Amino acid sequence: ANVTVTDLEELQELLRVNIENNKHLVTGSVQAKVLKCGKYLTSFGQSLEPLLKTLKDLTGPDTRVLCCYEQRTMGKNPEIERKYFELLQRDFELEKIPLDKHDEEYRSEDIHIMNIHRKQTVGCF
Repeated sequence: ANVTVTDLEELQELLRVNIENNKHLVTGSVQAKVLKCGKYLTSFGQSLEPLLKTLKDLTGPDTRVLCCYEQRTMGKNPEIERKYFELLQRDFELEKIPLDKHDEEYRSEDIHIMNIHRKQTVGCF
């Protein structure tokens, strides 16, 4: 597969280190790119729409997005997370990767991985 991993500018070096350390496992290509969609989701949730628009703009019918996130339980975070996944399901299918499929060394109850892909559209003729 040809993979693009994304994060904020300040995390690009870490992405490059991870790519380098795991290149022996890659059969396709991997590149790191900056992707910033408004403010942090954990702030107030104003960035939900820009994030969803970015996902729609960057994905096609064969694109798979692996979304890894730490579940936050303080303040408005649970409501923002619920709203994000509610909005995401309008255009995307979500598959939660079970914890027993996560890397044994790094798995944690509060870390979640989702396999996300666009819903198939049915054309009208």
